[in-house]
Amino acid sequence: MDLPLESIHRDAFRAAEAARCAEEQGKYWEMHARLFASQQTISQWNSHAEAVGLDVAKFQQCMDSGKQAAPIRADMAQARTAGITGTPAFFLAYTDPKSSKITTAVRLTGAQPFATFKAAIDKLLAEPAPAHPAPAPKE
Repeated sequence: MDLPLESIHRDAFRAAEAARCAEEQGKYWEMHARLFASQQTISQWNSHAEAVGLDVAKFQQCMDSGKQAAPIRADMAQARTAGITGTPAFFLAYTDPKSSKITTAVRLTGAQPFATFKAAIDKLLAEPAPAHPAPAPKE
């Protein structure tokens, strides 16, 4: 999910759009990595697109269309609803195998070492999974 922190970086939203436009050509992670590594020249979108091997015309068309803005804003709204205000953020959760309902057990915020994840996962594995109510019978 995208959570561009516009209050911290004025080009964060456009960078999220650039990564999503690169995704259309199968290069999301390449663009993502390049933008993070190129903070001083981040707004040179087409240069980055060319550097990661994109069809620059298609990339520019995507950027100009604004079609990635709505999905990014939806991600931002979902993050706010979940209480996420920064990145990275992680949720460890249980899934009910009968209904696919997800119940969050632990939220980890910020960059955490492997040991933190391992301890949280080990703790959850040692506890009994929460009981999920049986689905209502179908009529």
